[in-house]
Amino acid sequence: MPVTEQDVLSALRGCYDPEIPVNIVDLGLIYGVKFAPAEGDADKQDVAVEMTLTAQGCPEHVNISAQVKSRLEQLPGIRNANVHVVWTPAWTPERLSPEARKQLGID
Repeated sequence: MPVTEQDVLSALRGCYDPEIPVNIVDLGLIYGVKFAPAEGDADKQDVAVEMTLTAQGCPEHVNISAQVKSRLEQLPGIRNANVHVVWTPAWTPERLSPEARKQLGID
């Protein structure tokens, strides 16, 4: 069975910004997930994730991107994962999930 967007988001709930004790999905850092057939391997897919970070100057952007790529390439059915960090639209606290708000004591 092909990997779904929900599978990807579930896997990424194990990735954290080291400065914030909330996973990157609930932080609202994932902007999009796209799949493409893996060339030459009918049983696999390639996945591209578009994401942002809480601040453009975030020193952890390389580590977080590598963590996302590694986590996704461990999923059965994924051949390659590409991570694209974008800055538009800019992240704002409104992107926090209700779970993240509760964890951070915002609500």
